[in-house]
Amino acid sequence: MAEFSGHLSLRAAARSDGRTALAAQSFRAPYHLSKPYWDESARVLLMQVVNPTAGILAGDQLQSEILVDGGAALLVTTPSASRVFRMKAGSAECRQHFAVAAGGWLEVLPEPLVPHRDSRYRQTTIVDIESGGGLFFVDQLTAGRVAHDEAWSWDRLCLEIDVRLDGELILRERLDQSGESLRALAEFAGSGPAACLVSAVLIAPDAAVETPWRATVSSLHGDGLWVGVSALRRGGWSLKFVARDSVRLRQAVRDARTLLSASFPRLACDPRKL
Repeated sequence: MAEFSGHLSLRAAARSDGRTALAAQSFRAPYHLSKPYWDESARVLLMQVVNPTAGILAGDQLQSEILVDGGAALLVTTPSASRVFRMKAGSAECRQHFAVAAGGWLEVLPEPLVPHRDSRYRQTTIVDIESGGGLFFVDQLTAGRVAHDEAWSWDRLCLEIDVRLDGELILRERLDQSGESLRALAEFAGSGPAACLVSAVLIAPDAAVETPWRATVSSLHGDGLWVGVSALRRGGWSLKFVARDSVRLRQAVRDARTLLSASFPRLACDPRKL
């Protein structure tokens, strides 16, 4: 089976007319870029990153870097879930780095990760933001292929993230679990065998000011959805959702972005416009 050493490099910059454009781009399989779309109402450039292969395979080494200059605004998403396929041996790894300059905005909103039976995958994310820059980064994880009786049956999943504001570490998280371990936690918490997880980070220029969005997002709690919002040591917040299934997960992310867009207007960009 083929192994990929793929890379993605993007730099978004503001043009003289105020629109955002890609000042530089480079990619290699399994990454592929669709044609960007400028959302005039939200003032955001929408970019979809497509994986033309079946998914993530054993031996794949993926690396991405996304840079946003001051005055630019970029939303990066994917058209479908990322599948991590069964691995007889070896593992796959993804390393990603996001950097946002003062006055820039970056939203990273990929579709959920779906780990298959006997898969092993590690994702490392490093975020660097300057004061005055903004970010909304969302990681979505499903229990696996529930319809194929593969919930929580991966071997190992490691998701790591470091967020630095002006070089200061303000968040470090690491999830390193077997599927069986997370299954036990889901059952203990009562979230069900098909539970899905969302981990999001929101960094905003006016983060020190309390805004009504915290109460409205927290109000989503209930009806198969568990919600938690925590302030970081400075500059932003960590948001956690646990949904009973993938349908509830999708609705929760959509509802949260809608509520947040009242305080952070660039989140009004529709990721499905392409």
